[in-house]
Amino acid sequence: MIATYNTHVGDVLMLIVANDKGQKVNFERKGKVARVFLQETGETVAWNIFGAKKLLTNLSANGQIKLSASDVQVLNKELKKAGFSDVLVHDAQPKFVVAEIVEMKDHADSDHLHICKVNIGCADPVQIVCGAPNAAVGLKTVAALPGAMMPNGALIFPGALRGVPSYGMLCSARELELPNAPEVRGIIELSEQLPVGAAFDGKTMWQA
Repeated sequence: MIATYNTHVGDVLMLIVANDKGQKVNFERKGKVARVFLQETGETVAWNIFGAKKLLTNLSANGQIKLSASDVQVLNKELKKAGFSDVLVHDAQPKFVVAEIVEMKDHADSDHLHICKVNIGCADPVQIVCGAPNAAVGLKTVAALPGAMMPNGALIFPGALRGVPSYGMLCSARELELPNAPEVRGIIELSEQLPVGAAFDGKTMWQA
């Protein structure tokens, strides 16, 4: 679940819970809660919570926010109060993490894409398709996992590149808008000493 706060359209908290994949959506509003759903299937893809500052105290600036378990409890009460039966699930996993490429092979349908097995600190590696020229087995870099919001506002969901499933993306310094990011193409190269699965901190883990 991706949470973003937006004062440009009012005091609104948006909770993105699924990828609409560009399909037509509709909405229903009950009180201060609006459910956004796919027009064809009825699947919920997002929630808009109006008057959000009265519910949560950590809303101060526009953009993505991190919700605590208690925040999610408050929001679930608001959904129930409005008459919705859906339940939001708290996700405490960091969305930008130190990752290590442990396996890599060329994409059969591309001259530049690689299919990488990536250790993100979970029991099993995940598969991420990457086109960076410096991708290599053993490289520690930054993975943006499903549920991440990039600095440019792009949302990360499980997807596929040329027919191959990809669980997130491996990031360049420019994509993360880090200071003094190099102009050359390539994913971030982190210190070998950093622990896999740790939340990425650009101030302490990145050096141009």
